[in-house]
Amino acid sequence: MKIRHVGITVNDLDKSIFFYQDLLGFKIEKRMNESGDFIDNISDLKNVSVTTVKLSPPEGTSESVMIELLKYHSHKTDIERIDINNGGITHFALTVNDIEELYTRLTNANVEFSCKPQLSADGGAIVTFCRDFENNLIEIVEVT
Repeated sequence: MKIRHVGITVNDLDKSIFFYQDLLGFKIEKRMNESGDFIDNISDLKNVSVTTVKLSPPEGTSESVMIELLKYHSHKTDIERIDINNGGITHFALTVNDIEELYTRLTNANVEFSCKPQLSADGGAIVTFCRDFENNLIEIVEVT
């Protein structure tokens, strides 16, 4: 078993594509407008109309986990700021090659960070957290 993708429901699809594609370097693999019985059934919603965008990481392989952005046109999306100590899924982590370069690039694009990249207590990684433009928490890690 492996993780296939991380689904992120968004209010502003264009802004989210800009974040993941233009700022982080993910590549759009598939964009679809979905509606009908299939999406209604698997969503457990009625009369769904949703645009989905699947993105692969910049250095992706067949084993890489994709990000799926979902923009519901038929249903209201409530986005609230989830903190690391909330219950349920609170964040996902990305491994990068140059955390300082990415931190500078994202900071220049007004991306919110919890702190500057810091060496972990065990010395095995440099780590920080940021938020995408929909307030999702993302851990950024460079293995040392």
